[in-house]
Amino acid sequence: MKKFYKLLALLVCAVMVFSAGACNNKGGDNASTTADGTNTTVNDEAKTYTVGISQLVQHVALDAATKGFKDALTAKLGDKVKFDEKNAQGDAPTCASIANGFVAAKVDLIMANATPALQAAAAATADIPVLGTSITEYGVALDIKDFTGTVGTNVSGTSDLAPLDQQAAMVKALFPDAKKVGLLYCSAEANSDYQVKTIEKMLADLGYECTKYPFTDSNDLASVTTKAADESDVIYVPTDNTVASNTGIIDNICRPKKVPVIAGEEGICAGCGVATLSIDYYDLGFATGEMAYKILTGESKVSEMPIEYAPKFTKKYNKEICDELGVKIPSDYEVIETK
Repeated sequence: MKKFYKLLALLVCAVMVFSAGACNNKGGDNASTTADGTNTTVNDEAKTYTVGISQLVQHVALDAATKGFKDALTAKLGDKVKFDEKNAQGDAPTCASIANGFVAAKVDLIMANATPALQAAAAATADIPVLGTSITEYGVALDIKDFTGTVGTNVSGTSDLAPLDQQAAMVKALFPDAKKVGLLYCSAEANSDYQVKTIEKMLADLGYECTKYPFTDSNDLASVTTKAADESDVIYVPTDNTVASNTGIIDNICRPKKVPVIAGEEGICAGCGVATLSIDYYDLGFATGEMAYKILTGESKVSEMPIEYAPKFTKKYNKEICDELGVKIPSDYEVIETK
């Protein structure tokens, strides 16, 4: 009988040890411990993620980037990822409110679409990973001197900077006889100012007389555009969110005055330009989503991820405006498909 009780006691102990092991491994079959003693669980099928999306304003380029981002993460994670999507309607202070809301909600990652959204998110948290997209120059946006390509904090992302030297060359190829180029941009957007300062030197080297026409917001866009159109042979507009949201104003002024506009990206060109050297913003957002997946799953650390750039740039033109203004476009340009 004593042997029976001893055997029974051994069986109970065995069951307790097995149960404890199962409880310790309830997060998944691949629980492990890091070198610093932190418990981690890899490939936890029950894990879900909440991603906050802060978009500065609604327009074609930014909308495409957001869609690409969501499609990339959804393709990888399916219903394990949920998006809290906010639009600041072009108001920078609202970007700050959105970012602070995401921090309070303890989202797993923030995607900041456009420079003011990135700046707000970076200011709001040093812990939650932040990925920017549709950002022209991260060193300018985040005030980093001698930027080398990796932010090194909780911020990384993708850049929409097209080769400005090639855009300057486009002006020369299409309008070799022009003398004066007006540079129209929103002075409140740091990356627009960066693009204009950079391309101004390039255009000057090509023999053009350049004049800057900065506007502060959409309220003075019409008056500044009118002045630029009256004083310029060609107008150049960089990748600029305020311009992108108000292309109709520019088109209604420049087209009747027969002043062609070279645009920094396709969405602007579709609304008021004759030609552009542009990227695909959907692809840019998709690449950002792939970066987010690596961060969320622990495959990569955001602090070690360099800024990624669009791999492809395409020459495109607006057939309707070109035909109306009599602008001849080389055969290697693609027509912008408009609805």
